[in-house]
Amino acid sequence: MARYSRVRIRPGTVIIHIVLALGAAAMLLPFIWMLSTSFKPSNEVITWPPQFIPRKPTVGNYVEAFTAVPLMRFFLNSLLVSTISTASILLTSSFSGFIFAKYRFPGRNLIFMIILATSMVPFQSYMIPFYLMVSGLGWISTYQGLVLPLLVMAFGVFFMRQNIVSIPDELMDAARMDGCSEFRIYWQIILPLCKSAMAALSIFAFKNAWGDFIWPLLITNDVYLYTMELGLGMFQHRFTVDYGSITAASVISILPIITVFVIFRRHIIEGVTLTGIKG
Repeated sequence: MARYSRVRIRPGTVIIHIVLALGAAAMLLPFIWMLSTSFKPSNEVITWPPQFIPRKPTVGNYVEAFTAVPLMRFFLNSLLVSTISTASILLTSSFSGFIFAKYRFPGRNLIFMIILATSMVPFQSYMIPFYLMVSGLGWISTYQGLVLPLLVMAFGVFFMRQNIVSIPDELMDAARMDGCSEFRIYWQIILPLCKSAMAALSIFAFKNAWGDFIWPLLITNDVYLYTMELGLGMFQHRFTVDYGSITAASVISILPIITVFVIFRRHIIEGVTLTGIKG
């Protein structure tokens, strides 16, 4: 007869899983409530006691969200800015990380520390000088002005450097012996080995650009250049808030971030894990 070994479950493990489950529920609760409210008629939104499941579900809030404001234009503006920002951050961060990880030059560590230090400086502290610079370029209320502060990310340089530093130097030496240029080594050897880290960085960069609010508010005077974050504020009137429409618009707003995470979730987890244990 086959013997079955008992699996001992420690009380501490059970407590940890319960705490994690409660924490996950606490984080998911606002999203579930937002999704539920987006399908509620206006008279159900403020009823007490509140109910998660709408009594009379309706898609009227979504129709109102698209008709009350140019929501699709806001969505496309955010998508354009976030895509350009993400592509630029992936390129600049991976290339800079490659330089700092694999090359020795005077002042390398000092420059790297300065780059890291800039990530600790809040954007609000240099927002006005940055605005004056963009104004001097004539980029107020333009796509160039919207995307300019989002083209680089100090954290991205650190993140990619930590991943690239773990790649054996022997691969680069072998490529040089085969006649590869330094750029070809970066493009055909380093980047393919950093797919997981770049997938993780992509969602960080996309989320950062998609959720940006202060800079678009400062730089944009044209409603047709508004991003989704600015567009959501148009549902809040002077004395009232259209909760049904604003929650419907919010659901639409988070769809791209969820989509990016679902597509790259395996690479994201691998990239964060590998970057944390290497270097």
